[in-house]
Amino acid sequence: MAFLDIEYNSKILGMERRVSVIYPDASEIDPDQVDDQDIPVLYLLHGMGGNENSWQKRTNIERLLRHTNLIVVMPSTDLAWYTNTAYGLDYYDALASELPEVLHRFFPNMSRKREKNFIAGLSMGGYGAYKIALKTNRFSYAASFSGALGLGIDGTDLDAIPGGSRAYWEGVFGDLKAPGVEQHFLTTMVAESDKKTKFYAWCGEQDFLYQANQVVVQKLQELGLSLEYQHSPGKHEWYYWEKQLEYILEWLPIGYQPEERLS
Repeated sequence: MAFLDIEYNSKILGMERRVSVIYPDASEIDPDQVDDQDIPVLYLLHGMGGNENSWQKRTNIERLLRHTNLIVVMPSTDLAWYTNTAYGLDYYDALASELPEVLHRFFPNMSRKREKNFIAGLSMGGYGAYKIALKTNRFSYAASFSGALGLGIDGTDLDAIPGGSRAYWEGVFGDLKAPGVEQHFLTTMVAESDKKTKFYAWCGEQDFLYQANQVVVQKLQELGLSLEYQHSPGKHEWYYWEKQLEYILEWLPIGYQPEERLS
C-alpha cells in the first residue's frame, strides 16, 4: 500500500492544510476484491491533541489494512471539534464539503457512492464522525470509539472535560448558555438525518466518557437511529481504539480479512 501526506490549500479555511491517505496496493489484495474504478473510502478522525498522523503513529493501521481494498483518509481539525467555530474558522465545511472534492481530484476512482463511504473517529473524532454522518447523509456507516457524544446533552459541564477552559469551549461553540447552542448537540442533528446510516459506538467502562455514552446512545436510539452499542472494560487509550478499529473493519461491507486468516 501507499501512505501519502498531501498538502493542499483550503479556500474555506484560508490556509494550507495537510491530510494523510492510505491507498491500497492491488498486488496485495485478493483479485476478487479488487475494483480500481470505485474504491471504498473510510474517513478516520482524530481526538483532542491529535492530527492527521495520529492513527498511523499510534496503531498498526497499515498492517491491518494490508490486504484490504480501502482508501483511508485521515484529516485534521486541530482542536476545533469538526465545527464551524465561533472564532470564524469553518472546519466543519472544510472537512465535510471541501475535502472530499479536493481528494476526488487526486483519486478520481475513490467512490462517491453512499454504500461505499464510511466514517469513524475516537473521542472528539467520535463526535465528529457522528456529526458529519448525521448532517450530510453521505455515509452508510459511522462509528465512534470512546466518543465525546454527550456534548451538552447529558448535563456534563464542558469545563470538566480535560483539555479546555470555558474560554476555549466558547471559542469553538459560542456562548454555552445562549439560545441556539443546541445546534451542536447530536440529538438535535438527528432531525437532519434520513436515518439510513448504520451507527456503532463503543466505550470503555473505566473511561471518563462512559456515563455520557450510556445516556446519549439511549437517546439517539430512541430518536430512531440504527445504532449498535458495545461497552467492555477499558480506558481512554489507544490500546482499545486499535482493537475497535479492527472490529469495525470487519463490520464494514468491504470483505475485510485479517492477516491470520490469510496465512
